[in-house]
This record gives sequence, structure tokens and C-alpha cells, in this order.
Amino acid sequence: MRKQRFNYCLWTVGAMLLAIFVAMPYHANALEDKLVIVTSYPKDLTGPFKKAFEARHPGVKVEVLQKKTSAAVKYIQETAQGNTSDLMWASAPDAFEVLKGDGLLARYTPKAKGIPKYIGSYPINDPDGYYIGFAASGYGIMWNKRYLKAKKIPVPKEWEDLKNPVYHGHVGMSAPSRSGTTHLTVETVLQGEGWEKGWATWKEIGGNLKMVTERSFGVPEGVNSGDFGVGIVIDFFGFSSKATGFPVDFVYPTVTTLVPANIAIVKDAPHPQAAAAFIEFLLSIEGQELLLDPAIRRLPVNPATYAKAPKDFPNPFKDKSIGAAVKFDVQLSKSRYNIVNSLFDVMITYRRQDLAKAVKAIQDAEAALTGKSNQQAVALIKEARALVAAVPISEAEAVDAKYPGVFTSDVFKKRKKPGVKVPPRQAEVEEKWDAFTKKNYAEAAKKAKKALAVLK
Repeated sequence: MRKQRFNYCLWTVGAMLLAIFVAMPYHANALEDKLVIVTSYPKDLTGPFKKAFEARHPGVKVEVLQKKTSAAVKYIQETAQGNTSDLMWASAPDAFEVLKGDGLLARYTPKAKGIPKYIGSYPINDPDGYYIGFAASGYGIMWNKRYLKAKKIPVPKEWEDLKNPVYHGHVGMSAPSRSGTTHLTVETVLQGEGWEKGWATWKEIGGNLKMVTERSFGVPEGVNSGDFGVGIVIDFFGFSSKATGFPVDFVYPTVTTLVPANIAIVKDAPHPQAAAAFIEFLLSIEGQELLLDPAIRRLPVNPATYAKAPKDFPNPFKDKSIGAAVKFDVQLSKSRYNIVNSLFDVMITYRRQDLAKAVKAIQDAEAALTGKSNQQAVALIKEARALVAAVPISEAEAVDAKYPGVFTSDVFKKRKKPGVKVPPRQAEVEEKWDAFTKKNYAEAAKKAKKALAVLK
């Protein structure tokens, strides 16, 4: 009888312990000894999180594989059969949509409390549960205060400002094909202003560029060092540079958006418990406050965190104007991702000098027209502007699966340089775009110079 009672008590205690174990949070179970993160973020961001997470979980060694967003997506796609990655960590939501569409992400529901469903009108987490927002990002303009003061250049506040001749040769940006965050910036303006007007904006700004940097990090570095005075960047580049002592500032133009920066567990992750624990750490009070580190300066998704933010730090949960002008459509961005990047490279990155000549000729003609009345010159300048603004395909064609199939297929190849060999169909399309663009810029410069001659 005593033995039966003992066995019953033992069974009861065991059942209770099992129930407690099952009820424990996913990340509270024993963690694996390793965690592999694929990320587009620089060490300035990943380093503090790696150090803090390893301190909290001393048995886990975090390995960080730093890759550009597009390269990170391709890496996860190519290694899917023998996956060794646990987490994908990046800003661009459309990159996560690509991986989600390929069935390469695992669903995960975070346990952290205090995080709302939306930031502005945008869901913080993927509604289907495949990726989680840990911070928010907006896109805008940073500038070097000393540079602008020395050259007597006004502070830009809107994209429209960067079309002004006073900025010619003083602006830097990266190409969207090389930077996921720059792609979001370009796509935001295209969605906010419309296809034709948006491309006209980017080409007028493109005509004022001093350089297109190899990486997105090169833009804040160029502004910080004074290589150029103005940079088109994601917000945290401006905030972190300012917080670490550089004489710079940042502004959100009216036409911008605010979207979550994300993290997701890769399908068949070899260390799922550690991956879940890292996500929970990002969303914890400690993790959210770490975003305020001067070298990071990201917008937390937990509103309570802003109580510890600097006085001049933006709070999108209070300032509803940030990103209000554009309701970013991630599916639209995803559907034309490669085609937008290729168009930008063909029309701006690889034809920057031709574009700059055409835009400068127009600017000179408009300056000469100031205070004068000459209908011939006005007509010529208008024609020149239209030639620069023209896009070789319409918005409808950009999302028509029959037309841009080559840009959404597995054979599409991103060109890091103009001479890189690409598949025949892609080369054929891009060569047509290039011929169209080259001819238009040459004719625009010719008409603008003729207008200038008429005015002399």
C-alpha cells in the first residue's frame, strides 16, 4: 500500500514537472550551444547584441554572417537543402517576403509583451507569422552641417530640394541593387509620387549626384568625412552619426514611409531554441533599450522604450506624421523588386555622367532664362526635361508577369558593373533600355544647350 502511494506521488510530481516544462516559454528550454545569424547589418549593430545575448546565455556562441540583403536571400535559397543558418536579420520586408514565398522561413509567435500590432498603418509583424519586427525604419536625408555652411548651401528638407542646382555635385547615395535599404527608399518615392513622377524625381536627383557608393554604409561615411555634403540614407545612419559626434543631421521628407526592420527563423534551423531566444531578447526591455545605443540609434517597436530616448529622438508612436504620406505596399515592391533595381542602374548608376551633363545643361538654361521671356527657350527646356524624365517601360509593364518574367525568374542576374555578362534575354531588355536612355540624355543636353544659346 505504501509502495503504491509512493509510486502515485512520484507519478503526480512527474506529471506536474512535465506540465511546467511544457508550459515554459519556447526560449526557456535548454538552448543549443550555437546560433548562426545571416544579416545585412554592420558590426556596429550586431556587435552589441551578440555580446549582450552571449552574456545572458553563456553557453551559446553566436556566429554572424554579414551579407548584403540580396546576397543574404540568395545564400539562404542556395543552402536550403543543407541549411546551417538559424536567423535572417535585415531591414527590407520584401526580402523576407521572397524567402517566405519560397517556403524558407518558419512560423514563430513572439512571447514579448507591450508591443502593438502596428506602427503607423503598417503591421509590425508579418500577419502570417513568418517574420517579426524588432525596430522601425524610415528613409530620408542627412547632411554635414559644416560642409553646407562652408559652401553656403541650404539645408534640404524634401526630395524636391535635392533637384535644386545648388546641390549639383554635392549628393551621394548607393544603388538599390546593392542595398536593400536604398531599394526601399527608391520604391517609397515611386509609390509616394507615382511611377512617372517618382522616376523623374530620382533622375533629377541623380543628375546632381557626386557618386553612387558601392555599399549603403558608404553614404553616411561620405557625409561624415565631408566627401560630399548630403546623403540619401535610412534614418539610423543619420541618427547614429549624429549621436557619435559627427557634425551631421537628418530629416524625414514628407514623402517617406515607416516600416519594420525584421528577423525570422530559417526553415529547418539547426538551433531553433537559441534562435527563438535571440528573437525574445531583441524584443525584451533590455534588447529594445539597446537600440538606443549611440552607435545603433534604431526606432524601438516597444513604445515604453522611448521614455529613455534622447529628447530630440523621434517617437513614431507620438509623432504620427512620420511616414504618414506613404502607405507602403510590400507586395507591389516585391513584384517589381529586380526590375526597379535594374532600371535604376541602367538609367542612373551606369549613365550617371550622361545624366549629369543633361541635367546640368537644363539647369544652366533655366538659370539664363530667369527674368527673361523667351517662348522658344521655354519650349526647348520643357522638351529637354521630358526627355530626361522618360522611362522606357510603363508602371503596368513593370508588374505584368509576361513582360518582366526575366526579372523575376531564377536566371535573372544582378550586375555589379555595366560589363558583367547576364542571360541573353535580360541583356536584350537592358540594352534596349540603355539605348533609349542614352539617346534621350544626349537629345536633352542638345536641346538645353540650344535653349541657352537662344538666350545669350
